[in-house]
Amino acid sequence: MPVNFVATDPAELRAIPGVRIGSTEAGIRKANRLDLTVMLLDEGSTVAGVFTQNRFCAAPVQVCREHLAQSAAAGQSVRALVINTGNANAGTGQHGLHNARATSAALAQTLGCQASQVLPFSTGVIMEQLPLDRIVAGLPGALADAQEAHWGRAAQAIMTTDTVPKAFSAQLQLGGATVSLSGIAKGAGMIRPNMATMLGFLATDACVDAKVMTQLAGELAEASFNRITIDGDTSTNDSFVIIATNQAVHAPVTSLASAEGQALRAAMLGLAQKLAQAIVRDGEGATKFIEIRVEGGASGEECRKVAYAIAHSPLVKTAFFASDPNLGRILAAVGYAGIEDLDQTGIDLYLDDVLVAVQGGRNPAYREEDGQRVMRQSEIKVRVLLGRGTACDTVWTCDLSHDYVSINADYRS
Repeated sequence: MPVNFVATDPAELRAIPGVRIGSTEAGIRKANRLDLTVMLLDEGSTVAGVFTQNRFCAAPVQVCREHLAQSAAAGQSVRALVINTGNANAGTGQHGLHNARATSAALAQTLGCQASQVLPFSTGVIMEQLPLDRIVAGLPGALADAQEAHWGRAAQAIMTTDTVPKAFSAQLQLGGATVSLSGIAKGAGMIRPNMATMLGFLATDACVDAKVMTQLAGELAEASFNRITIDGDTSTNDSFVIIATNQAVHAPVTSLASAEGQALRAAMLGLAQKLAQAIVRDGEGATKFIEIRVEGGASGEECRKVAYAIAHSPLVKTAFFASDPNLGRILAAVGYAGIEDLDQTGIDLYLDDVLVAVQGGRNPAYREEDGQRVMRQSEIKVRVLLGRGTACDTVWTCDLSHDYVSINADYRS
């Protein structure tokens, strides 16, 4: 079960004017399983996205990048997204690119728009060809299911090894208008997003300038999905897309530095962080949710290096699973994080409110039972003070359990 995960009632997810979503069972993955989703966008919507930095990126990632560039150059708006689970269409060569483009073209023909106005997304097993015939045959069912209220249904349809759908909504006042936000994401394993997440989609009816959307997508990903890790593996398919339908009645947001821009960014970031943390809470086999905060760094970059070194250490993660306060493993990870001139005598380590290490050595007042008390909790905060400057950063991760091995050993069977 996910760690302290609080799901949103699907009935409470907010419809976004200008977005209709439909899902169906196309037989891509398993029988009796939603696995194909379309998001239909009204004309005039603005879309921006960030994608995996894995150089072995999937065919849909390559085609999405192409289509976003082509539609922008032609002055056309993106009209639809098509998302399948059960097959990543990665490691599939030219045939895979053909299938991603053919999927877009099939939906575009039905909608009466250009193929470049459709963005394809896939998630699932790598190095297997996409069952194009099943996807094309499933499109009419997904289109027939399309409704503004189907955010919860779509969150279910994009799951792979997830145990719960991840969907949240929010509202804010912007320029005298009530603006709605809704977002969904999927991911539970192969998570060390080097931009975003496995798949994430966040929409609003706010009016936002296209250039602001591009900036916003990058900033949201950097402060949310780029701060989570489950196993340190960056997927071939990571995609995070934000959508503004521009239907709310207020003056367009033309700068994130404006009061309206800051308010919109804060609301969208809050939603993106909830989605990102939900992925960690639902990590494959996870029993604990762990926040790693590194303070006193010379730069944010070195704080992240330290945080990820801790978060990726199998020895640290298995100690958390066992509730074993073998906390020297954390200090060892700090030491190999890659800070060449690190002075270990400047380092303090906290486990929640327990001061474990002072100036690089065991705190004389530290008691093993205090560390064990914290380690038994389902949520734990690790604080590392580097004593080198004023920078700080935070990463969210989980423990590493027997179930993680079992899930991934049995993934294709």
